Amino acid sequence: MRKKFMLCCMVLRLNIDCNACYRKLRRILLNMQELESHLIEKKQNRLSICGRFSPRDVAIKIRKKMNRRVEILEIREFSSDNDNDNNDRNT
Repeated sequence: MRKKFMLCCMVLRLNIDCNACYRKLRRILLNMQELESHLIEKKQNRLSICGRFSPRDVAIKIRKKMNRRVEILEIREFSSDNDNDNNDRNT
């Protein structure tokens, strides 16, 4: 059974100190199917990701695969009220 997650964007901080770390992180993110988009800011050591996922689970998964400390800076969840908006407009 697959859980239904809300659309959310999350900003993480992790140490990306070399090109090999950057490539490894990029490869990990591309293989994660729950992510829709990502942005790696190498100089600021920040990672922004968007998609339908559990923020805690994704942070733990990245930490385990990168073997580095991951700090969650910000989480924004977006509700999908598109169905309600469409019904309100029609009445």
